[in-house]
Amino acid sequence: MDRPVVCVHDTAVLDEVLRLAAAAGTEVERVADVAALRARWPVAPLVVLDGEAVARCRSAALPRREAVVLVATGPPPPALWEQAVGVGVARVVELPAGQTWLVGALADAADAPAGTAGRVLAVVGGRGGAGASTFAAALGLSALELGTGTLLVDCDPLGGGLDLVLSAEDQPGLRWPDVRLRSGRVPVSSLRSALPGHTRSGARLTLLSSARDGDGPAPEAVAAVVDAGRRGGETVVCDLPRAPDPAAHAALDRADLTVVIAPAELRAASATRRVVAHLADRGVRPGLVVRVPGPSALSPNAIAEAVGLPLLATVKTDPVLAHSIENGGFRLSGSIARAARAVLRALAHPPGSRVPRARPFLTRA
Repeated sequence: MDRPVVCVHDTAVLDEVLRLAAAAGTEVERVADVAALRARWPVAPLVVLDGEAVARCRSAALPRREAVVLVATGPPPPALWEQAVGVGVARVVELPAGQTWLVGALADAADAPAGTAGRVLAVVGGRGGAGASTFAAALGLSALELGTGTLLVDCDPLGGGLDLVLSAEDQPGLRWPDVRLRSGRVPVSSLRSALPGHTRSGARLTLLSSARDGDGPAPEAVAAVVDAGRRGGETVVCDLPRAPDPAAHAALDRADLTVVIAPAELRAASATRRVVAHLADRGVRPGLVVRVPGPSALSPNAIAEAVGLPLLATVKTDPVLAHSIENGGFRLSGSIARAARAVLRALAHPPGSRVPRARPFLTRA
């Protein structure tokens, strides 16, 4: 995996950056000049420059790129700001005050694939028992099968624990009541080492579950965890309660795509409209997954029209899956696997912001 690249000419600043890299447990690549930096410029997960290096990069006409940090011992002069913006500097880290942030950034860069930003997916049930937690788990397993690092975050403190869905309740690692985050930057490597999960073909699914008792997460903690997963290049899947609290709002505000799960039935459509209205008040425009068959002749498209959402996928009720979960083995196959892959494709290319208006409510067939 590519290492962060450091091009710093100020000896005192360079020593401090190397010390912070060691504290982050991150091996960096030092380059002496722009000629050596040019080859690493397009692919390095993070580039750390000082003022002199920024000026030389600008003079050499290096193209603007993301994930460039300027380290300094004080505020940069105005002339340097223009040059920094030209090469893509998104943050100025003043040392020593910004050393905690830089340690986290270096650790994240070492964990993440070069140039890859993670995406965040929120899942919420249109009514109680819609199967949102099961579908969130299916999304996490599907992303893992595709070779993507995945962070599965349980944001429902009254849901009983997402670890039960994945038969991970006996795995060692922290749950939300044990996590003492309040705010700040969290290296995704710390989450991977502290939380339960499993690895397949080099990719890892990491699970942060609620517990059977104890407190749920604080909003600041959810924000820190989700942001860490995104920076680390993870696919972050958040299982949310139907009535989102401030912690769930922190996940919603960061989601690239929100999915509502609704059974194909009249009462579920009515409940889903209420959930969708709450999400709309938050500025969230979700997609819809419909679970079939329902007790009536209502089709998935009719449910989508009734609640005013684009239909992303349908899931067939699967007694075999329910039995496998109850007996300690989530079996990802069939309809739920196809639906999960469809939603992950939508996450890669989220639908437009325009959402159809809800039609007058359904009448019984």
